[in-house]
Amino acid sequence: MPTPFRFSSATRDLIELALHEDLSLGDVTADAIFADDATIGAAFLAKEPLVVAGIPIVREVMRQVDPEATFAWSVRDGAAITPGQFGTVHGRVRSLLRAERVMLNFLRHMSGVATITKRYVAALGPNGPKLVDTRKTTPGFRELEKYAVRLGGGHNHRYNLGSGAMIKDNHIAAAGSIADAVAKVRAYAPFLTRIEVEVTTLDELRAALEAGADAVLLDNMSTETMREACAIVAGRAIVEASGNITESRLAELRDVGLDIVSSGAITHSAPNVDISLDFFADH
Repeated sequence: MPTPFRFSSATRDLIELALHEDLSLGDVTADAIFADDATIGAAFLAKEPLVVAGIPIVREVMRQVDPEATFAWSVRDGAAITPGQFGTVHGRVRSLLRAERVMLNFLRHMSGVATITKRYVAALGPNGPKLVDTRKTTPGFRELEKYAVRLGGGHNHRYNLGSGAMIKDNHIAAAGSIADAVAKVRAYAPFLTRIEVEVTTLDELRAALEAGADAVLLDNMSTETMREACAIVAGRAIVEASGNITESRLAELRDVGLDIVSSGAITHSAPNVDISLDFFADH
């Protein structure tokens, strides 16, 4: 199982912001209908097969609304489940109604990321290249989306611009050449930092290898060109493929020789899964 989610102050602030969006003017409907001490139970229901992601976030949402509410879960984050109930919450009716939409927004989105990631990983096969995410994440949600990717069986690429050196087309254009860009990063970065270079042609690949790149990113190459590129690299660098990585294409990339396949779609295009919170009588 992936490591447990560890809250940063940024994530707690994000939850606070999400609650403020819904509650800055209170809850007119719930406050009109229910007494402050009225209690209820509610069940989290999956309406489709999915990978659960976001239970710690749901608990934190409820904690910020009403820390006296209690949860009971039948699964853990990362569990692949079929439709049905997978958790309950008990507490004040007003509190549950205040937290309901925010809890579900986080849970449905994160579970959607984990679910599509699991499909991508399965398509690459157990002996194929590793699936990793990208920085194409929802602003403010990177920590949550990368956690969901891990729950789906994927791996994380660099977290931000300071956590890894990747020389892309605009760096090369501004620096003048691949060799100049690699040399400058090598001289500047800590000595343990790996340097990756994005290439779009086999000539650029050869230039990156000659410059001493530790990894190369094959950008928007055909499968046959990727195969040729892997033969040229011949183990001298880590080989990553990115660009136009669709789910239907993954099976053909299994035996090309790639080490890594990266996809922005598993975060920026993951559809929300269908999860509801259904109230029941609290006895």
